[in-house]
Amino acid sequence: MIDSRLVRAGGAVRRRRECVACGHRFTTYERAEEEPLTVRKRSGVVEPFQRSKLKRSIQVACAKRPVADSIDEVVDEIEEALARANGREVTAARIGELVMERLSALDQVAYVRFASVYRNFQETTEFEQEVRELKRRQRYEVPGQEDLFADPSQPPNRLGGEEP
Repeated sequence: MIDSRLVRAGGAVRRRRECVACGHRFTTYERAEEEPLTVRKRSGVVEPFQRSKLKRSIQVACAKRPVADSIDEVVDEIEEALARANGREVTAARIGELVMERLSALDQVAYVRFASVYRNFQETTEFEQEVRELKRRQRYEVPGQEDLFADPSQPPNRLGGEEP
């Protein structure tokens, strides 16, 4: 072994190794074996948690939004929150709520996209209601983030704080 260091916030050990016979170098990752996380769907079916499904759903919501570099971080945060949960089974509803919580802070458009699929919007009034609720929760404009609620006849609020 040539080098060893902690990765993924101490959740794994990365080791650089060298073959004594041929000198070839390679990397191994060691992680404590845990009971796998499972997801209980609305239908009652239980299946293994799949990080790739979570990431794909967030990528779809964030398509063509300026937050692509934050997706892995959001997925990591959600996965860590799930790992800390009591027991090794979580509901799909809990995962959806965690995604919406993270997306509402990250990007308003991505949040509404995800919510529309997650909550199965059928009418435009449901979009409008969700946007009104998001506006109610948003107390100030985040710099650089598109404001879905801006009145085009009014100048944007660039100073933050409550809207007049």
